[in-house]
Amino acid sequence: MRKYWVAFSSIEEISSSFILRLYNHFGNIEEAFCATDLSFIEGLSVKKAEEFMRLRDKVDPDMALKAVEDRGIKILAYSDEKYPYLLKQISDPPAVLYYKGDLFSCNLGKTLAVVGSRRATSYAKDALAKVIGGLKNTDLCIVSGLASGIDTTAHISAINNDLKTIGVIASGFDFVYPTTNKDLYKKLENGYGAVVSEYYPTFEPLKFRFPQRNRIVSGLSYGTLVAEASIKSGALITANLTLEQGRELMCIPGLITNPNTEGIYKLLKNGAALVTCANDVLEALGWELKIEQQNLFPDLSEDEKVIYEALEIEDKGVDELQAYTKLSIDNLLTYLTTMELKGIIKQVEGDRYRIEIR
Repeated sequence: MRKYWVAFSSIEEISSSFILRLYNHFGNIEEAFCATDLSFIEGLSVKKAEEFMRLRDKVDPDMALKAVEDRGIKILAYSDEKYPYLLKQISDPPAVLYYKGDLFSCNLGKTLAVVGSRRATSYAKDALAKVIGGLKNTDLCIVSGLASGIDTTAHISAINNDLKTIGVIASGFDFVYPTTNKDLYKKLENGYGAVVSEYYPTFEPLKFRFPQRNRIVSGLSYGTLVAEASIKSGALITANLTLEQGRELMCIPGLITNPNTEGIYKLLKNGAALVTCANDVLEALGWELKIEQQNLFPDLSEDEKVIYEALEIEDKGVDELQAYTKLSIDNLLTYLTTMELKGIIKQVEGDRYRIEIR
């Protein structure tokens, strides 16, 4: 039966809603695909039905399935028992999900969507990394769109904090968009979560597919966190979809002088939950996750702990750190080098340092 789901989805001119209308009418995907008369299906466009039947005759279901399997792509049809429950509840669920990676290593019962600007500010990226860092070592799963900007920060922050993450893409798997995220795609496919698409492998990342993809990002998730968004943006489209789907909407506040925060404050004024830390997310979603408050750096010396403490509030330069820690310059520089090699801090903007792991 799976080959008929794939055959349907390989026809670029029809939508998931068309496929599911036929499936729900016949109750059997093979019968739906092979039907010779669709004129009696209430509400079905005659023109669309005729177009489907013309295009269907050019599709070999066995070959369509083989093309997917030969690419190492896994398939999840709407009729499968493992099809995500939350996604099935939205008004326009995808008929087929194609994925790479281990989708079911992700906790689909604790999913948080993250969306925002592709041209995100450093402030927004740092704020998002801080929020996700507060969820470290939990079984929460971060869902985003594998685009540049906030999406990329969301996936990388999840990986850095031992969280699973799902990337929902707006094309088939023959394409990587943006190409700069090629390595990130591979990480999600190879142990950190999964990359998911509703599109047959050969479908290109066309402009209209990005807003279509957004309904899956929010549809897979119990709530959506918006990190930065202008009034007219894809992130606001996802925010509205979140509300339509009856899910929780949250926003990270930003600088009021930044045009990319106009959408954020509009959402906050309309009742979105304000998020400044991980606990705000948990409170908004009504989740009680056990976040282990371990000593993250038991191997740090007392002096290194003082340096870490000095950087917790804001980035500091060497002179400021020396004044705070009272260490000699030689010892301070040695400690800074050691902590940077461990990945705990990072040098930025000349001689200034910031915390990388919280």
